[in-house]
Amino acid sequence: MAVDVKVVTYQDIFQYGAGKMGLHSEEYLKLSASIILDKGDMASLGVAEGGKVLLENELNRIVVNATASADKPHPGLAFMIKSPWSNQLEGDESCPAGASGFKGIQAQVSPSSEGITQMDEILQRLRA
Repeated sequence: MAVDVKVVTYQDIFQYGAGKMGLHSEEYLKLSASIILDKGDMASLGVAEGGKVLLENELNRIVVNATASADKPHPGLAFMIKSPWSNQLEGDESCPAGASGFKGIQAQVSPSSEGITQMDEILQRLRA
């Protein structure tokens, strides 16, 4: 089972602070390698709070933790902190105004039994 989502990225002050402690720190991983999903989408996927999900599109695939949104229902809309994880789903091109597409990354989300994509793997991808 998979759900199509539009991922909107945002900046977070707590993630910024954790990044100052190190991009390989557990705190940075916890805050950055996660996605906030609509409760209904999580139920459709059979994913519990803190469960792992696979996000993939034509560019890449990553595994992150899922968190249920406390907001009103917003099926098909997901949120991620701007991070190396969300960057994996975004291309190099920009829109005519010169901004990236971080406000609307199309992806499919599905339950995963894999471990969270680690920073070392992301760095390896970037070097390739």
